Amino acid sequence: MQTFTLIGLAAALLGCSSLYLASPNQRLLAARWPARPTRIAGAALLAAGWLTLARDMQALTATFTFIVVLMLAFAVLPYAGALLGSGRGR
Repeated sequence: MQTFTLIGLAAALLGCSSLYLASPNQRLLAARWPARPTRIAGAALLAAGWLTLARDMQALTATFTFIVVLMLAFAVLPYAGALLGSGRGR
């Protein structure tokens, strides 16, 4: 795998995590992160993720890969929070 592909995937996952942790309904942490700075950082990470994916791939392939990563991350994060939250006795 190309280096920029791995960096783009990591940036997209970190961006999704930032957006999730800024949500008032997140269950991964005891308290949510500050909304505005975390959302801005998440949006910047998502943009950087797509740009680095587009550096190694064609635009259509990078967009498809980016959307698949977003779907996976936004589907797994709430379940991970519920799993960790049930272990803490919430």
